[in-house]
Amino acid sequence: MAAKERLSSSMEDYLEAILHISAEKQAARAKDIAKRLKVNNSSVTSALRLLSEKGLVNYAPYDIITLTAQGKKRAEEIARRHETLKDFFVKILLIDETEAEKASCKMEHVISNKILDRLISFVEFVEICPRGGKEWLRGFRRHCEGDDISASCEDSISLCLEDLRKKAQAFKNSQQEAVLLKEMDAGQRGKILQIKGHGEINKRLSAMGVSSGSIVEVEGRALQEERIEIKVRGYHLSLRNEDAAKISVEPYN
Repeated sequence: MAAKERLSSSMEDYLEAILHISAEKQAARAKDIAKRLKVNNSSVTSALRLLSEKGLVNYAPYDIITLTAQGKKRAEEIARRHETLKDFFVKILLIDETEAEKASCKMEHVISNKILDRLISFVEFVEICPRGGKEWLRGFRRHCEGDDISASCEDSISLCLEDLRKKAQAFKNSQQEAVLLKEMDAGQRGKILQIKGHGEINKRLSAMGVSSGSIVEVEGRALQEERIEIKVRGYHLSLRNEDAAKISVEPYN
């Protein structure tokens, strides 16, 4: 398939559905895809044949459906666009998750990589910048609700400056040591400080634009498999503990 060949919105939806179903059930079947996308079986069959012709899925009637290497890459890009948009709507614009999900589904097919990366950088900046954060977002929420926040601006600036002084003093008093990603618990977030080595994991993360300064969130652990599930730059990744041990992180919550 040509590298720059575009897929229709519906074909991208099929790839994304197969990616998520495979992650949830370890295998995707036509009936699962039909149920997830709310389409009939004949539509699924036609779509799978087309995607197979383009080299994006492995498909045979009555067999499980899998993504080819190229198909998985395309599906992960689509899912990343979806996650990034949803994060922006929910975390920054404070949109209800249901509405944010619907909007993300529509917009994920047209947003450019340049705008996507800028949105990711903006979300990361707001989350870690002392001038942003939760208080700043709460002020934005009050503004959206029609409250007059101008009267409290002076107080807000004073609180912000006081908060900065406290953080600076706390940093001097107790330099927080970095922790390894593998030591973090589900729900914890932090800023990547260093990715050690030059192995496969380093190359994989680099190809995704993940580097020092990227914000990482631990979503869960597969203890028996000794793996950690993370979200970074819109990607959902599963890393082996030995690879997670190569990544040092500065927790911030």
